[in-house]
Amino acid sequence: MKAIQIKEYVSGPSDLKVVDLPNPIPSANEYLIAIHASATNFFDLLQIRGKYQHQPAFPWVAGSEFSGVILKAPTSLSGGRTPKYKAGDKVFGASQGGYATQILATEERLRPMPEGWSFFDAAGLFVTGPTSYAGLVVRAGIKKGDWVLVHAAAGGVGLAAVQIAKAFGATVIATAGTQHKMDVAKTFGADYAIDYTKSDWPEQVKKLTPKNRGVDIVYDPVGLIAQSMKCTAWNGRLLVVGFAAGDIEKMATNRILLKNVSVVGLHWGMYATNEPEMVDKVWDGIFELMAKGQYKGTCFTDQEYVGLESVPAALTALGARDSWGKVVVKVPQQEGQSKI
Repeated sequence: MKAIQIKEYVSGPSDLKVVDLPNPIPSANEYLIAIHASATNFFDLLQIRGKYQHQPAFPWVAGSEFSGVILKAPTSLSGGRTPKYKAGDKVFGASQGGYATQILATEERLRPMPEGWSFFDAAGLFVTGPTSYAGLVVRAGIKKGDWVLVHAAAGGVGLAAVQIAKAFGATVIATAGTQHKMDVAKTFGADYAIDYTKSDWPEQVKKLTPKNRGVDIVYDPVGLIAQSMKCTAWNGRLLVVGFAAGDIEKMATNRILLKNVSVVGLHWGMYATNEPEMVDKVWDGIFELMAKGQYKGTCFTDQEYVGLESVPAALTALGARDSWGKVVVKVPQQEGQSKI
């Protein structure tokens, strides 16, 4: 197979190289999958530099999120369970080694391809969809009539959050750093868009809400909770999703008390360990929205990335904030790929 293998940490995406490796051999509980598209993530950039919390032992294949076709199903699952997928089924998921033409994954790391979706769009769904759904629905308790502020709304989780909030009957105020990204957020359903590089953005947000009361929910993957308090309503919920800006915020807890708000964290990656019964509920909710046409793919389409050789350019665009949505690389099939 073709793959981007890491034998030592690199300084950046430009150092990544595509190599030929033996096809992976699945263990009894693993699926072998032919990858048709690979999605990029910020944690990929950290991992190739050795700065992520989960670092595999050398050598390892970079990447995680993908979509593709099952080549081989497991031969033995715990409890004598029958594999959910069979050879030929289309799936999307995440497992170590997404920047390759083949990958191994266990069943809980896979989901069936949504009806009518392309490999391209499905490749960017596994991380962003459930992060935004669990955040808004499970943690923030979104309901019809809520005003929701989505920061970095043109990013992968941001565009997911915009669509989910609209599906639940909320009014969405999106923030982004360029006019183009503000326009993108609006095409995905945001009612209003504000440039959060302007210092008065909290005042602008507040003025949009009824009687200047502020928003009910703040969805924050950036690290803007403290500033967002200025435009949060009484009983508001501020959702800590990530720290894309790089700094971990420190908060004056007296403001949480005085405004009668909740600051709530979301660590979606740990639900499978700490609250596994919630994982299927979240995915059922997302698939229901997709079936109703209320949730669509969020892949970056201003530029096309084809072939594993284009992964460095895709990661560079992601890291430079030159993109919106999910940056996904199409992976053409190799000669004889369907053969095991």
